[in-house]
Amino acid sequence: MSGTFSWTHLLIIALLFVVLFGAKRLPDAARGLGRSLRIFKSEVNQMQKEETPASAAPAQPVTPELSKGQSTNSTTAQPQAEQKSA
Repeated sequence: MSGTFSWTHLLIIALLFVVLFGAKRLPDAARGLGRSLRIFKSEVNQMQKEETPASAAPAQPVTPELSKGQSTNSTTAQPQAEQKSA
């Protein structure tokens, strides 16, 4: 029976809470804990909603021309090719 709690253990723990914190403070503490959990839950949901659109959009790859600083405009690319062949 090692490692398990019986109903007497739980009763003793509950009585200790009442003695240590007082009967008036326990409802306030439970109310505050409930509010904190609701706020935490809403923040986690909000974070998940913000991450979903960002992960759904595909990342646009960087083309080699843009990473080297070259122009992708076709009118400027053709004269450069003609100059190299001449």
